[in-house]
Order: sequence, then C-alpha cells, then structure tokens
Amino acid sequence: MRKIKILHIIKSLGRGGAEMLLPETLCLHSEKFEFHYIYFLPWKDQMVNEIKAKGGKVTCFSAKNNVELILKHSKVIKYCKDNDIRLIHAHLPWSGFLARLIFKKTAIPVVYTEHNIQERYHIATKNLNKLSFNWQSMALGVSNDASDSIKKNINPKIPVRTLLNGVNTEKFKRDIQKGINIREKYNIPVNAIVIGNIAVFREQKNLPAWLKAFKLIVEQNPDVYGILVGAGPEEDKIKSLSQQYGLESRLVFPGLQTDTVSFFSAMDIFMMSSSFEGLPVALLEAMSMECAIISTSAGGVKEAVFDGESGMLCQINNHNKLAEHCLKLINNRALLNNLKKGARSRVVDNFSMRNMVNELESTYLSVLKK
Repeated sequence: MRKIKILHIIKSLGRGGAEMLLPETLCLHSEKFEFHYIYFLPWKDQMVNEIKAKGGKVTCFSAKNNVELILKHSKVIKYCKDNDIRLIHAHLPWSGFLARLIFKKTAIPVVYTEHNIQERYHIATKNLNKLSFNWQSMALGVSNDASDSIKKNINPKIPVRTLLNGVNTEKFKRDIQKGINIREKYNIPVNAIVIGNIAVFREQKNLPAWLKAFKLIVEQNPDVYGILVGAGPEEDKIKSLSQQYGLESRLVFPGLQTDTVSFFSAMDIFMMSSSFEGLPVALLEAMSMECAIISTSAGGVKEAVFDGESGMLCQINNHNKLAEHCLKLINNRALLNNLKKGARSRVVDNFSMRNMVNELESTYLSVLKK
C-alpha cells in the first residue's frame, strides 16, 4: 500500500510541549502514513534522535532567525516534491507562515496547529497571522481558548476546530521506585512533600511567581522540597532569585531531562504559575502521573483541570493563592491523595493520546479529500 506522506514543519525540535508531542504521536499513527519532519534551529535538537528511533525522517534546514526561516521556502518546496509530500502540518506561527507561503506556491494542503492565544503574540506576529491565515486548509486549536481566540481576532474563512492535546497514559504512569531514586539522588527525604514543575524557563511560565509561592510554602512548612526541571532564556534569572530567597537547600535544578517519568514520580504536587498557555503537555503528563495540580487558570489549563476534583486553580499572578492551595494539600493528606487520583482519572477519561491521534488522522484524510 502506498503510504500518505505527511510533513511536520516546526521551528525547533527542543523540549517544548509542541515538540515533545511529535515522537509521542508518531508511534501511535497507523501504517497508512509516513511522517517527515523539518526544523530550522540546529542547536535545539533534543527530540531528533527520539523521532528517528520511532521511524520519522528528520531534516534540518539551518536558519539563524525568523527571516532566514522564511527564506528556506524554496528548499522546503523542493523537499516536498522530491519526497512526494501530500500534506503539511505546521506548528507555531513562523513555521505556519512558511507553510502558508508554500501552500500559495504549490497548493499542497496545510493544517496548522495553534498552541497559543492570539492576544499573547507580538503585534507583527498578529498582523502576519491576519494577513496569511486563509492561505491554508484548516486550523486546529489545542484548546477551546486557542480556537476562540482565532475566531475572535482573525475571523478566518477556513475551518477552525479544537483538537485537545493528549498524553500517553501508559508511558506516563507513576513509578514509586523511580521516584525514590530521584529523591535519594538529590538528598530529599522519602517522606517529604515535593512540589515540582517541568518547563522551558521563559517569561510565559512566570517562574518568579512560582519561586515566590514556594518561598511562602517553605516558610510555613520545613518538610517541603522543590524540583524545577528544565532550562531556557530565564534560567540564570530564576536561579539568582532562588538564591536571593534562600532556597538553595530546598530547591533542586536538575536541568533538561529526557527521563521525565522519574521526576514526575518524585513529585506530590505539580505547581504551575503560567501567565498564559495553550494546553500544556507537561500539565497533562503530570496529571497522568498522579501529581496533584495547583495552577493558575491560564488558557487551556481550566479545560483540563476541574477545580476541587483534579486540582486547584487560582487567578494569574496570584502567588499567594498558589501557596495557600499547596499548604492546604500539605496539611490535608486525604485531599492531596484524592486530587492525585482525580488528576489521573481526568486524563485517562478525556485526554488519551490514542484519541488525539485518531482525530488527527481523520483530519488529514478529510483535508486530502477536498
């Protein structure tokens, strides 16, 4: 059977949420598809080997900035012709602009996934979105917030639908021994409460608010430890703030990690302080790993977490409330355990990656039939 060749275009293959979904979905797709991947920032390649190991074909067209990325359109068009690409799936704005330019020049169908809300983009990005958005076949929002924002700000003529992010609930399952090993490695007592996060250290995640909340928690409960997994442009700033707050003995910075299951297994509470989100993959993974969720109600977070059932939410920029919610769970272990179980149940019932992949394949086939 001749396979349908799909090309994913994405700016980088680092460890961001959109990027990490690519190998996870790849291994669940049916045999009727063959997947190719093009990215542009060669120094952000952490997901390349994992994609290749699962059968994906990965190519880097090196670009130093967004303008250079757009100027790679002729190379990408040649790649599409040489490899008989039937459909392009683009992720995030600048890859989306490139894919739409290719659509205009070749009529290869384009599906674009929007991982954010339009209001959070730079004015230039928003204007380019408005100008070019109809130069594609379909847009997918990772949350109702993302889809509604497209309709409100762009009012496109093409179809826009929501396809919620999913998580591999079999892979992201709590492993008690792995959690113990992480605690031993970082000298965290086995019986301590661990509050964590796994994120790219960038402004969107508002990690200074995370640190302020964690400082308040530690001041009221000396048996609490923290783990902040990741790296990014604000890493030096976050580590400096941690030192200013006197958190060195309570907070661990393991850096970028590929074995996130082990770190999730060490956490009791997954605390997010984001200013804005689409539908964060790390959040769904944490829920699947039976971490109780304490988070701001940013973007799609409120679509995933039912307040009081699978986590506890508060308004954006309210570090005092984040701390208050965490302390409530620390002082009420029965509630903590109920929210852990509730988080896992919520994801298993509503955010299966298998369902996500099935819907994605149906989308590809419907677009190709037009």
